[in-house]
Amino acid sequence: MIRAGIVGASGLAGGELIRLITQHPDLELTFLGGSSNIGRRVSEMHPGLRLDFGGLTVRPVTEETADAVADQVDVLFLSTPAPVSAELAALFADRVPAVIDLSGAFRIRTPELHDRWYPKVSRRPDLVDRFVYGVPELVGDRFSGAPLISLPGCYATSMTLGLAPLTLGLGLDLRTVVVDGKSGSSGGGLSLRTADLHPLRNGAIAPYAPTGHRHAGEVRDFLERGRPGSIGTLSMSAYGVSHVRGLMTSSYVFTDDRVELRELQRAYLRFYKNNRFVRVRRNTETLIPVPDPQAVLGSNYCDVTVLYDEEDGRIVVLSALDNLVKGAAGQAVQAANLRFELPEETGLTMQPVMPV
Repeated sequence: MIRAGIVGASGLAGGELIRLITQHPDLELTFLGGSSNIGRRVSEMHPGLRLDFGGLTVRPVTEETADAVADQVDVLFLSTPAPVSAELAALFADRVPAVIDLSGAFRIRTPELHDRWYPKVSRRPDLVDRFVYGVPELVGDRFSGAPLISLPGCYATSMTLGLAPLTLGLGLDLRTVVVDGKSGSSGGGLSLRTADLHPLRNGAIAPYAPTGHRHAGEVRDFLERGRPGSIGTLSMSAYGVSHVRGLMTSSYVFTDDRVELRELQRAYLRFYKNNRFVRVRRNTETLIPVPDPQAVLGSNYCDVTVLYDEEDGRIVVLSALDNLVKGAAGQAVQAANLRFELPEETGLTMQPVMPV
């Protein structure tokens, strides 16, 4: 068994990691860490999880306890805010075989871009190039044996999976990309903010980041590494909706290259034909229009649809996923499978739950 530890175990993504790891045939949950809820059992923090965890409780993670923690794990998942992950990565990078970070601490490699989007996250410079970053479908072969893995954010995962076939598959030059993102309240974690109170959030469409969303910088940084110069501008607006789970991005793409709908659809099918967790769909193939976040909730799937608007030469790419699974914990387990050379789908074959 591969011994797994989670720091940030009391958060929403931490709870999802616990749920997935306890159902995984090759992972054994051996450590829970955090800075709050010290001493609490899993069932106290996550009422839905009432399994026997062998008396595991949340333990502090400090310089003094680092060696003891490292002795208990083969892989350590960091489900912590970016500033905390940066500190923990420095603490455990040379102590445990694998560290998988779910935060934004090491997503953007370029120092100037990192400082722009994460000005409060100070990271150890020598660790930046040691982290392997990306969506498993695109860089999964580099995860094998990697000691340090950084995963995209939920929006970035959806956007990247939606746009990659255009730039990395068809080789298109994207003159302008405008992204509209909508996410449920779980995307904001458990921090108490007035705007997230139920009387204000329920039924709302709240433009919490109408300009300057950091995931736009993350996606452009990654895709430009794959094909330098392939993206002119990429901007994003993000809205909070009254769902708890689920996320959808609508990417409106303008290119000077000649394209046709059938060519686009075939390109997406080719690009993801060997990727179990990306389902390329026609918008009208089901009783409800897809992709729809409802059709992927509880699963590690990302549903992607590509359309073409002949009126204005606009490519429309729609991507939907569960922000807590494919956008966080599920993707982390997928990365762990690849890291330890297990079948990619191990422990992640659950189907979506619908309706919710």
